[in-house]
Amino acid sequence: MANSFEIIERVGISNISLSDAIKKAVQEAHSEERVGWFEVLEERGRVTQEGELEFQVTVKIGRKLA
Repeated sequence: MANSFEIIERVGISNISLSDAIKKAVQEAHSEERVGWFEVLEERGRVTQEGELEFQVTVKIGRKLA
């Protein structure tokens, strides 16, 4: 059994919500390799040139090493 984790960071982006941005980042990482846990490091947003809101999150993701 592994006693250590690999840690990566991802930035999730969504025009819907912060929650959706988190889901996108974690699900994308999980589709590549199983995710053990995640932690939201930063939440931010911006207004696009078209006036739309864009939500951005930086997520730390842990993967158990085999």
